[in-house]
Amino acid sequence: MKVENKSINDVLSKNNSSFFIPPFQRAYAWGQQEIERYFHDLKRIMDSERDENEKDKQEHFFGVLVLKPEMDGFASREVVVDGQQRLTTTLLLLIALHDSVNDEKVKVQIEEMFLKNQASTFSDKIKLKQVTRDWDAYRTLINGSEHLPGKITDGYRQFLAKIEGSDYAIEEYVKALSRVNVACIFLDERPYKGEDPQIIFETLNSLGKPLSFADLIRNYIMLGMPSHDQTEIYDSTWFPLIENVLHERTSHFFRDYMQYKESKYFKVVSDNNTKELYALFTQFVERTFRHDKKAFVNDIHCYVPLYTWIDRVDAQAVITSDADKNRIIIELLRNIFHDIKADAFKPLVLGILDYHQFGFNNVKLPDDQLIEALRVIRTYLIRRRVLKLTQGENREIAGLCNKIRARATHLLMDTNGEILRLLSGGIYRLRIPNDVEITAELKRTDFYNGLNKYSKFILGKIEEHLSKVSIDFRDKRITIEHVMPQKIERSKEWKQELGNRWVDSVKIYLHNIGNLILTEFNSEMGNKPLTDKKDMLKKSNLQYRNDILGRATWNAEDMAAHQSEMISRFLHTFPLPVEMQQSENWDVNKAVASNRELISPLTDGIEETVTGRKPVAVMIQDEFYEASSWQDVYLIVLRWLQINKPIAFSRYLNYKEDKTKYPLIATKAELAALSDEDLTVLNKFKRMSDGVVYSKVKSSSDEDALYVHINQSAQYLILRMRYAMALADMEEESVAIELKT
Repeated sequence: MKVENKSINDVLSKNNSSFFIPPFQRAYAWGQQEIERYFHDLKRIMDSERDENEKDKQEHFFGVLVLKPEMDGFASREVVVDGQQRLTTTLLLLIALHDSVNDEKVKVQIEEMFLKNQASTFSDKIKLKQVTRDWDAYRTLINGSEHLPGKITDGYRQFLAKIEGSDYAIEEYVKALSRVNVACIFLDERPYKGEDPQIIFETLNSLGKPLSFADLIRNYIMLGMPSHDQTEIYDSTWFPLIENVLHERTSHFFRDYMQYKESKYFKVVSDNNTKELYALFTQFVERTFRHDKKAFVNDIHCYVPLYTWIDRVDAQAVITSDADKNRIIIELLRNIFHDIKADAFKPLVLGILDYHQFGFNNVKLPDDQLIEALRVIRTYLIRRRVLKLTQGENREIAGLCNKIRARATHLLMDTNGEILRLLSGGIYRLRIPNDVEITAELKRTDFYNGLNKYSKFILGKIEEHLSKVSIDFRDKRITIEHVMPQKIERSKEWKQELGNRWVDSVKIYLHNIGNLILTEFNSEMGNKPLTDKKDMLKKSNLQYRNDILGRATWNAEDMAAHQSEMISRFLHTFPLPVEMQQSENWDVNKAVASNRELISPLTDGIEETVTGRKPVAVMIQDEFYEASSWQDVYLIVLRWLQINKPIAFSRYLNYKEDKTKYPLIATKAELAALSDEDLTVLNKFKRMSDGVVYSKVKSSSDEDALYVHINQSAQYLILRMRYAMALADMEEESVAIELKT
């Protein structure tokens, strides 16, 4: 590495050098504000030159320029590792200066010295090769042809307007550029010197806007290649087949691709863990592809179409040539990843699609087996969601990926059974709920509210199973109808329909699956009597109408019968083999204390699950803490946060609660002031360090202690924990609360 202090004039006026901005670098991004500041700095230098009384003329430090030399025929080429925004901005100024003068001799001098190079291999002998996205616009400015819209042209026009609006001569601008200094870092082109352009690029950009996971991977792959390879691979593969397909989902794709290939869980991509994931990814590439980055590119772009089938809703995707089966596969993928939203299964399904599209050992998974595998996964997921189970999926499911290839032959022969064995062979919290569990839960649960994320999906799929016709249950015009209406107290007809014990019927069945159907007429049916509802349902196209039309009454007995029928339909729509319908569908040998019921503050439907339940312990990042109340759990989470995530805890400390007059956390002095106005505050706060109630703390005790507002319901405290976990970027798996059985 060699570091030299040079003027920007000296850098650009080298006659035998061309500059190459790697095609994957960010496009030109400077706007009006940055150009204003640039021009202001030049103006300050030019004014200094005009001031005869100023002995030490003004100069300006313009930052760092990192260049890596390459030989390009008989000329040299400088690869711009960092500083392309500054370099491009200076050249836009020079193009504007070129276009603002009438003297042809001066125009030729600017062009020959700064804009073109006769030894250049770039189009039109242009000295600087821009990134792919800016190249055409930049060429039109150099060649004087019709301008193209964009940041490049905007910057040029802004400079042109400023030059024409000032009285500075061309020579003054050029002299000012000789006083604009850059620290040029020239990297040694010899690989054994160890000057990795990627490492230097990351170091220089560590204080600016963080690079995304996808940015780091792209730069890691490209910067290790000669510039001609960078251009060829970026233009032919990386941009059109990866980034331009995945866009903002590129980082997530790389993480899921690595999870599939490594059969291992990796953290969800976030600003906080980008560097950590990147380090793991580079190790994976070096280990798997033996430093052959072209082989990596050839491998990874094959998975992009597969990932888009998972990640997007695309009814036009062509996964198989059989149109009917293609439609079924697309719908199943949509069910898994958009209706149920099971992101943890992306790497596993990516592997199954890999088997289907490319095959293992020259054998591909047939369409029917793919459909069967996806149906099993859908059944597994929706049965677990009915019981509000998600714990364990994020960390454990990725670990099953390597078994797809290992069990390829078995999958081919018995897909249903093999996938079921795969999913039921884990620990208790990953179990497949059997028919007994599902029946008990659907009998008691608030299906309408407690399962509101999945209720329309479940009813829609039951309808499809009944009618054998696909329906668009996602259509807002199709809604869930309460046959016994929600506002029954206003209806004499319904009270008579239900009889003397109508209050009990409402309490037991109002939001239960035994009182619900799908219909196109929800807003019109409202509180109407049963006879009116039946008249409207005669016009319905859904099979559910028959559940009501076939009954003369709708009382507790009718709802119990409908409940039983709906549960039976659920079990047939999302079925298990006979041998699994009443069995324990998990590996009893895989976990100690496997009968523990664990739940996270981030688990769907936790508010309903914890109603009337008490915790016995909480585990945070695999550390175990005893807890006998929800207040204990809350305090333990906050203490852990204070020690292990101090920045997140500080942000939580400053959070202002809107729903109550009390702060979430307060100092002793703040509580003393509050208690002057409200004595009840003395029993509403506990010391965070040990859980002692504020009113029982000795007056001389620890003036700097923090006190937590704990006089809240379990549901409220869980919401607070959710917020704290979000601030700390903690995943669902990081906090597991054990409930008393």
